[in-house]
Amino acid sequence: MISPVIQEEATGCGIASVANIVGKTYPEMKAIANGLGIYADDTALWSDTQYVRTLLKNEGIATSDNEIPFTTWDNLPDTALLAIKHHQEDGKDFWHWVVFKRIDGNAMVIDSAAYLDSNTRTDFGEMTPKWFIKVSLLHESSFDA
Repeated sequence: MISPVIQEEATGCGIASVANIVGKTYPEMKAIANGLGIYADDTALWSDTQYVRTLLKNEGIATSDNEIPFTTWDNLPDTALLAIKHHQEDGKDFWHWVVFKRIDGNAMVIDSAAYLDSNTRTDFGEMTPKWFIKVSLLHESSFDA
């Protein structure tokens, strides 16, 4: 059973998503992020991928070099950061971070949004990912993407 980390700030989805990948609490991950100069109220956290990449690398997690366009749920790796709710404001891209996990063949999305009834989602038709970042432990093989 997965116990999702819920974001404690309206704009903390990136911090919560990394916490969901590495198994830390939101306050633990927020303290690490703040120590690296990353803050939830910085809108760049959900308009620039470098911040979550930095957090993941700090925790021993490698990421694909590029954002990979989403095609189908079946084509996702076993763990990925997904960009959903993609939109533009003043010509700048923004999105909501969620985590895709496949465990023993069962696919789910861990969505840290506090307003959800369930943060472990399988309502794939309701989500429209634009792209994803593949994540893996650093000692695993490098990515093709």
